[in-house]
Amino acid sequence: MMARGTIVEVTTTARLHLGFFDLCDGPGRRFGSLGLALDGPRTRLTIGFADHSIVDGEECARARRYLATLVAAHGLSRQHALTIREAIPPHAGLGSGTQLALAIGAGLRALHGLPADPRQDAAWLGRGARSGIGIALFDAGGVAVDGGRGDRAQPPPLLARLPVPADWRVILVLDRGRAGLSGAGEVAAFAALPAMAEPVSAALCRLALMAALPALAEDDIAAFGAAITRMQEILGDHFAPAQGARFASPAVAAALARLAAAEAVGIGQSSWGPSGFAFVRGDAAAAALASEAAAPGLEIHVCRARNEAAAVSIT
Repeated sequence: MMARGTIVEVTTTARLHLGFFDLCDGPGRRFGSLGLALDGPRTRLTIGFADHSIVDGEECARARRYLATLVAAHGLSRQHALTIREAIPPHAGLGSGTQLALAIGAGLRALHGLPADPRQDAAWLGRGARSGIGIALFDAGGVAVDGGRGDRAQPPPLLARLPVPADWRVILVLDRGRAGLSGAGEVAAFAALPAMAEPVSAALCRLALMAALPALAEDDIAAFGAAITRMQEILGDHFAPAQGARFASPAVAAALARLAAAEAVGIGQSSWGPSGFAFVRGDAAAAALASEAAAPGLEIHVCRARNEAAAVSIT
């Protein structure tokens, strides 16, 4: 057990959900997904012991629920002071809920000298219902592939993880005026969507396994980008009935069109959006493309991939 004055700080970052593989409505596993960890935006929190429970800062209502659930699951009797000092934008398609949940879980475990177990924390907090990408990327970063949901009541298993080349950059396009689907709305949208045809799922699997991942391993950003763009076109059309178009935000869609015209690659929307993304090699090209994407009402970030786990420090 740590001393009373001990403070644990946890920092984790946004992720891109690059796409599902299998949205068919038959027997066997479902979903399966590909994702990438970014170096920002980030969630940063501190947690320590206290005389009574204190939760403050950004996203504090959700953080309070997560903390109470984890304290009960561990059977802990001590009280805690939790402060959310920075938070990934919520409902933007960047994995904010899962990263906050796992950060609180990691901080609480470190404070009490318990072994790290993000998969268990995700299960306790109801994260990873469809995708295991956020869990895998919290644990080690890079690009991750999960194997979808099976019959077991647990998050999808990690199948593969690869590092992202150091000079690849992501142009992240945020529309703070819109929110992607989440919670009950997301559940209802999945229920209302038609089942994906098996040949479409097969095409997505091939794009991921035989195009995107080999290109990543060989540092071929053009081939990687072509595979991701095609996956995103297929998935955007599949989800269009629920979100209104291939992209949830018209402003983001217009920015992505400008990026594509300027020869960015890997054009897409992360999860339900409205955040969009594109890939480019090198800082100079990224800065030029960020200027191309800029428009009133949008936030443009130039990001690197994060090839490492979330940071946990004890003071």
